Amino acid sequence: MGKVGIIGVGQSAFVRAYPGSLKELAFEGYKEAVKDAGITAKDIGASVVCSAPEYDKQRSPAGVIAEYLGLNPQPTFYVETLCSSSSMGLKLAYSLVKSGLHDSVAVIGIQKMSEISSAESQERMGRGTDIQWESPFGTMMPAYYALFAQAHMAKYGTTLEDLSLIRVKSSTYGPLNEKAVFRKSLNLENLTSPDSRMTAPIASPLRVGDCCANADGSSCIIIANEEKAKALSKNPIWILGLGAATNSVNLTGRKIYTGLPAAREAAKQAYEMAGISAKDVDVAEVHDCFTIAEMMAYEDLGFANPGKGKELIHGKETYKEGSIPVNVDGGLLSKGHPIGATGGSQIRTIVQQLRGEAGEIQVKDPEIGLVHNIGGVGLYGNVTILGR
Repeated sequence: MGKVGIIGVGQSAFVRAYPGSLKELAFEGYKEAVKDAGITAKDIGASVVCSAPEYDKQRSPAGVIAEYLGLNPQPTFYVETLCSSSSMGLKLAYSLVKSGLHDSVAVIGIQKMSEISSAESQERMGRGTDIQWESPFGTMMPAYYALFAQAHMAKYGTTLEDLSLIRVKSSTYGPLNEKAVFRKSLNLENLTSPDSRMTAPIASPLRVGDCCANADGSSCIIIANEEKAKALSKNPIWILGLGAATNSVNLTGRKIYTGLPAAREAAKQAYEMAGISAKDVDVAEVHDCFTIAEMMAYEDLGFANPGKGKELIHGKETYKEGSIPVNVDGGLLSKGHPIGATGGSQIRTIVQQLRGEAGEIQVKDPEIGLVHNIGGVGLYGNVTILGR
């Protein structure tokens, strides 16, 4: 059926508390994407709405959002894989277009996390693990990733300073991203001084500065088959590779704790489909829900050997001017993390990079970009490879 291209991308500002409804928030990302693509709702054959439903008061949000966006009577689908929902939504949309069922599909990521309290949110995140064997013991996301950090430190000698340097990089680019929640520059002293709020403990060894924050936000990615993409877009970005994998929901079922096997398997699939290797990637967005998550992503994706990810951050190789720029839009650590919208936001950043439209964070002449998006505690792994 030919290639599948991305013709439009959009994203709302990510904020701590959006004042409008879920439908209005979805429109924020959607309106930017259709304007970017130069199309209207009648040009979209189907929609895929992506979120984690436990945060929504609206039951079956896909139909409600599709109606509000004027996408009826076209079919709408609902996808949920926790924090990787909109990356998985893109995989579904790709399949719908590649099969010939639809010539274009909009992937809409959405989350309004401020609908519930922080305590309720943490409890629901804990339920992303096994509700029979793990979450009853009070495990939450920071605690899980703290276990990964402890394991990485024990095996490879990773230090708090190594992790702090990842947040320093994030805060170098966060102030340049008008869509980000946190736009304040931080230095190493801010992240290591005992008098700094950023060093307040969350789950040892992780501190405030090591953790991303919940946010409200939406994203939208519009894809089309090769014929329609070329007709509608002067510069379509092509989907070259898609990888997805799942892992044991219980951490006791994992074979390693210094990386995420689902991410490694998803990367392997995506590289094979695209016919490339890690060294061919020019710019990447990785799922930095915690600083240790970005460190593990360097190694899981093959940008560094196991235990050597810290060399990339110390050498500034993951900065805009480095050999493999990573999260030069500030990543989740600066942008915030509206669960269902996060993958779409990452994809938007890479599309803008490949088009040469990223402004102050533009990497020099990238041809291939990668998105690494994780759901839950490494339960779901998604890797997307895009090319111009």
